[in-house]
Amino acid sequence: MAEHRSHNLEQRILAIIPARAGSKRLPGKNSKLLFNKPLIQWTIEAAKQCQYLTDILVSTDSEAIAKIAENCALPVPFMRPAAYAGDKSAAIDVIEHAITYLNSVGKYYDYILWLQPTSPLRTLADIDGAIETLIAKKADAVISVCECDHSPLWSNTLDADASMDNFLPEFVKNNPRSQALPDYFRLNGAVYIAQVDKLLQEKSFFLNENVFAYKMAKESSIDIDSPLDFKLAELLLADRCSQSLELDKR
Repeated sequence: MAEHRSHNLEQRILAIIPARAGSKRLPGKNSKLLFNKPLIQWTIEAAKQCQYLTDILVSTDSEAIAKIAENCALPVPFMRPAAYAGDKSAAIDVIEHAITYLNSVGKYYDYILWLQPTSPLRTLADIDGAIETLIAKKADAVISVCECDHSPLWSNTLDADASMDNFLPEFVKNNPRSQALPDYFRLNGAVYIAQVDKLLQEKSFFLNENVFAYKMAKESSIDIDSPLDFKLAELLLADRCSQSLELDKR
């Protein structure tokens, strides 16, 4: 676990990076090399640049992932028990386990920042921006979103007969141009922040009130869950690194 100097912020923020060994759709994805770095390393490096964080913790059941964290100068103080590392393990269980351990060694925090390693295109600017939204709004929670690729108003379920009767609402049929429809946003899985006591009480980052969105660009919102997601992330990272090199040359 790495200690950070807070950036003129009284609140203590703990970043938790959850990275279990198992993954059904993309085995070993958290340690899989993405553009010459293990997937989790992209999130570790972005978090370590954030001046707002008090501490950073990788919660894992994998010795290999723990070694990656240690190679990034981020010691792992404990291994996550198997009971909290299964396919159906809830994020709140992982958080409660980490907080219980840290409280036992005298470490207490005001906010939890949850950074899933499956969002490698999330940048330092995104992390800072979400925290700054939390401060500006005096929020109890902030959750990242991005604009939907297609309006959900163009979607519906189909019955066994595949009938499209009443598939679209009348106002959508009468406004065939997508520009005439309202903007919709979706969760992108990149950044979750919540006040600790309320998070533990409500057992969700979606608190009952005083929750705000942090809007991220779609190109930074890839959430890796499949080989196709992984390939798309590689392409976007290659393009991002190429643009960075071009700027350095100028």
